[in-house]
Amino acid sequence: MATRWGICSAGKISHDFAVALKTLPAEDHQVVAIAARKLEDAREFAKKHSISTAYGSYEELTRDPNVDVVYVGNIHPYHLKACLLFMNAKKNVLCEKPLAMNTKEVKEILDSAKRNQVFFMEAVWTRFFPVSVEVRKMLAQREIGEVKMVRSEFGVPVLHNRRVVEKELGGGALLNIGMYCLQFVCMVYNGERPESIQATGVCLDTGVDETVIVTLKFSEKRMAVFTYSSSIQLPNDAIIVGTKGTIQIPAWMWCPTSLIVNGKETQYPLPEPCFPLNFHNSTGMRYEAEEVRQCLIKGLKESPVMSHSDSLLLAELEDEIRKQVGVVYSQDCQ
Repeated sequence: MATRWGICSAGKISHDFAVALKTLPAEDHQVVAIAARKLEDAREFAKKHSISTAYGSYEELTRDPNVDVVYVGNIHPYHLKACLLFMNAKKNVLCEKPLAMNTKEVKEILDSAKRNQVFFMEAVWTRFFPVSVEVRKMLAQREIGEVKMVRSEFGVPVLHNRRVVEKELGGGALLNIGMYCLQFVCMVYNGERPESIQATGVCLDTGVDETVIVTLKFSEKRMAVFTYSSSIQLPNDAIIVGTKGTIQIPAWMWCPTSLIVNGKETQYPLPEPCFPLNFHNSTGMRYEAEEVRQCLIKGLKESPVMSHSDSLLLAELEDEIRKQVGVVYSQDCQ
């Protein structure tokens, strides 16, 4: 029986998610409903993606008995309200990253998932790419010995995008870009909390972070460093250095399709999309969607790959980085 998806928000990322689902077998995944704040937007989305039902409010989507799980694709300042709305209606939820504006909101979302006994996962899609699966396997088998250093970079000039610049829209390079580097470090070190974290950088006149360098120290003299920026183009690669070798992601570390292990490169191509995409390699969202399906089939309430504790750690470290750089959102003062 297919996993029946409802989509919350008819924006760009929701379009790409719907396209990604089309690369999976129709007998496994079906989008049965789309909800937007304006009915005309939902109807246009539904027509384009051949979705049978369109709603002009999120509340209507909560009452649809044919929806097994909701993909929340609106911007992160509104994730808290949307997630609580669906989970209080006993809907399973896959919420786009970043999960929320701060740790307080993340805890509220996770508490709601537990209270309502529904499946919930933050859509950190990078973790489910075949490249990431292979990296975790190699680390578990200690193929490069003991990991001593992790480095990653993610920088793209996106200051033309109001969503990245304006504080009220959840702007800031960390939540929009840098969190990919941070989650990569957390994945490599298997969710271990760093002993110390130091962040230094510059902010825009709007009060959000623009370019930041973060250094993390872990137990047993292990280190990590990452740089992120919303104003400049960086190599956007990552490397894990161990005592017996290296693992490299040469480009697109946030949506990886190739891996270099001790100098040998392997490609992991993505399926072609049926429609033009808004974001690079977006058909890779198929992997997180399949993870949701497998978890639902097994009766799990969270993914072992991107668990609730993983989301909480990310939020706590993000809060500390923002604190050190001097970024404060209105949600932090509530």
